[in-house]
Amino acid sequence: MQKIRLGRTGLMVTKTAMGCLPVQRCNDEAAIELLRAAYDGGINYFDTANAYSDSEKKIGLALSDVRDKIIISTKSAARDKETVLKHIENSLRMMKTDYIDLFQFHQVTEVPDPNDPNGAYAAALEAKEHGWIRHIGVTSHRVDIAEQCIASGLFETLQFPFSYISDERDLALADKCREADMGFIAMKGLAGGMLTNVRACHAFMKQYDNVVPIWGMQRMEELRQWLDAAEEDPSMDEELSEFIRKERQELAGSFCRSCGYCMPCPHGVDIPTCFAAYNTRYTDSFYSGMKAYIMCTTLKTNPTNASKCRQCGKCEKHCPQGIPIRTMLKEAVRELETPKY
Repeated sequence: MQKIRLGRTGLMVTKTAMGCLPVQRCNDEAAIELLRAAYDGGINYFDTANAYSDSEKKIGLALSDVRDKIIISTKSAARDKETVLKHIENSLRMMKTDYIDLFQFHQVTEVPDPNDPNGAYAAALEAKEHGWIRHIGVTSHRVDIAEQCIASGLFETLQFPFSYISDERDLALADKCREADMGFIAMKGLAGGMLTNVRACHAFMKQYDNVVPIWGMQRMEELRQWLDAAEEDPSMDEELSEFIRKERQELAGSFCRSCGYCMPCPHGVDIPTCFAAYNTRYTDSFYSGMKAYIMCTTLKTNPTNASKCRQCGKCEKHCPQGIPIRTMLKEAVRELETPKY
């Protein structure tokens, strides 16, 4: 399987990598089987986080015996030195390892202060001195913060939402990272579940030789699709280019990345959960469409649903994507009144 250099970390990671958030939804046996199959299939890079419940534990159960042959990145959303160090120690214990290849500050809303002796960055430096972590990176959902992180020179990698429906400013981050010799890790390469054409997604990422997509996988079928795509290695051609053009026209500008910056809602609406259902496209074998899905599940069974929206607009002030949240929630509620399932 093709490997690329992850910026100035010097780490050689497989271009097809595994995002391990979804394995928290698997039982131990299924998670171990999936992770081991990914390794046996040639994947050497696994990305997780302290916040992903038992994902780290499952990585330890599945891959500790091949630790020297894989690359692991994890994250902490803590912003103080003491808590970050506790998270790192816990990650080491859960994954049955004595070092983390890449430690990342999780979903930052501002650049961590490297001069704060009690801050998160000080914790990372101390952990690096102890040999607990080897490289320092950052993740964000806000393009302005991502640009500041690149310019700061403090980080060896950036992880950011990146797919073929990303806008031009987001796409430009890949080149900015190349210029700074930073590794670029693409999360949400399926745009939260809206993109379903594996060949198109693979071909798009292939155009960026410094970008490592971490595909979220929960089922063996999903893993097989990505391993097959890596073997075929499709390039962008006229057919895929036209497919992506139509997808961008249909989808760009209105999808939720589940960053959570819109929360908390003062009226109790679980906005990311509503949008996760609203934005995910399902085949007819499941339901008649994404709106039918939101009617059948999220809005009816979730007590913090879209019908509680009072149109105050607080959420939209904090949404980095500028999504018309109030309008889309109103549409969902109207659809609930006349369900199509």
